[in-house]
Amino acid sequence: MCTVCGCGEQDDHQHEHHHSHQHDYSRGEAGVHVAGMEQSRLISIEQDILSKNNQYAAANRRYFSEHGILCLNLVSSPGSGKTTLLSETIKAMSGQIAVSVIEGDQQTELDAERIRSAGSTAVQINTGKGCHLDAHMIGHAIDELKPNPASMLFIENVGNLVCPAAFDLGEAARVVILSVTEGADKPLKYPDMFHTANLMILNKTDLLPYVDFDVDACCEYARRINPGIKILKLSAKTGEGMADWSSWVRANLDIARIGASSPEQNS
Repeated sequence: MCTVCGCGEQDDHQHEHHHSHQHDYSRGEAGVHVAGMEQSRLISIEQDILSKNNQYAAANRRYFSEHGILCLNLVSSPGSGKTTLLSETIKAMSGQIAVSVIEGDQQTELDAERIRSAGSTAVQINTGKGCHLDAHMIGHAIDELKPNPASMLFIENVGNLVCPAAFDLGEAARVVILSVTEGADKPLKYPDMFHTANLMILNKTDLLPYVDFDVDACCEYARRINPGIKILKLSAKTGEGMADWSSWVRANLDIARIGASSPEQNS
């Protein structure tokens, strides 16, 4: 659901929903577009929405912790290569680690079909006019997927570097994917997303000889926004750097599994 207009917030959420209503966009006190309401009222609504979302996220996180499931939230702008990266990751883990995927798109099941073809179970969430996934949607998808204990769950969020930054889904880590076909200044333009990310993947490095992209500047910008962010450079297409990504995932899965088997978790 969108914090600007509030569309999509429904307690009777369905995995596929569509909006037919029209929004009357006017100017708020700060000069931003709001859906026909005062800026103070908008802020209050946003706070209520995020508070409710955080409650759902906390419930999701408890579920993942109790079952030793590593949940990663993959975020990016459209076309960064998220689905290709996921497909290759699933193939590399085949026969070793159970993997399930929640796919987020405004329309179609195209990405979910690609993920299933790669060997993973997948649930598609179509958000209609919504610009991101929320924790309530993820809870419903978990009920449908029923991921195995001590397994991997990837969430491929809607392609958007703005709205998903505000919504905790209960994930253990947020992974922002930036391709070299985009601008190196993306971390500065979309600071909230990079500030909240645990890992930045610089994807499509095989295209570096053909594009004007300053890798060092991009990494410096990302660390300026988030000094603790980890950075991996890879090409999901050629496989270069994929071993580092796989090692990072497996190390975090080991941590998730340890947490689930600890006496504190089982008491």
